[in-house]
Amino acid sequence: MQQSMYSALFGALTNEHRMNNIANNLANVNTSGYKRDVLAFQDTFAKFAHDMVMEPILSVRSEKLFPEPQHLAKTRIATSKTDFSQGSMKFTGNPLDVAIAGDGFFKINSNGEELFTRSGHFVLNNEGMLVTPNGHPVLGAGGAEITIPAGTGRITIGVDGSIYADEDMVGQLQVSTVDDLTALQKVGHSAYRLRANAEAVEEGAANFSVEQGYLESANVQVVYEMVNMIEAHRQFDAYQKVMQTTDTLDRDAVSKVGKARV
Repeated sequence: MQQSMYSALFGALTNEHRMNNIANNLANVNTSGYKRDVLAFQDTFAKFAHDMVMEPILSVRSEKLFPEPQHLAKTRIATSKTDFSQGSMKFTGNPLDVAIAGDGFFKINSNGEELFTRSGHFVLNNEGMLVTPNGHPVLGAGGAEITIPAGTGRITIGVDGSIYADEDMVGQLQVSTVDDLTALQKVGHSAYRLRANAEAVEEGAANFSVEQGYLESANVQVVYEMVNMIEAHRQFDAYQKVMQTTDTLDRDAVSKVGKARV
């Protein structure tokens, strides 16, 4: 089988992964706090056995060795990472909607596991506890849960995350970050956990302000993703044509080469 078949096959598979990544970003364009995923590529070199032979030494051989080195470069997906850049602010007017301007994440308790999130769309449950729409408690300073007293008329949240029920302070949102954001792993619903065996250290966020009545939009640029989708689709079609042409050449070689001629 010709080398072009393998190159086209892996090129098509690479674009399939790229298309899946783009589709996921577009599907979450209206998800508050969502951070887009991006793919990085690198050249992977395939070597033949004779590629290990360096240039000839004149005292040993005066001519170049045959066959000459034939390094083949193939593009492969190197890594997938999350872009944690700031999303735009969307005004909602809901006093329980908050957005972080700057660094940091809110902390939530998901079945005993502490998770990070940039989505500040919170609600009150039947007990007056501040929770996510999925019912996970929002953590305050020191990991304490936050409860709003019954009969509260106005809820005010300061830029430092302090929460006031009327005039009384009832808690403060915990805003934390990690020193290595690549150690965060997505778990769904705009939440993250530290990867297993990650060496990143959690620390309190410094450069941030909490904006009440706003939500952070996804940092997905629709036009940019649509252009990438069209490009990936056209590249996939091109690789398909390469595979079809290679297959035709292979069939012709098998059926015609060595055929008796009269």
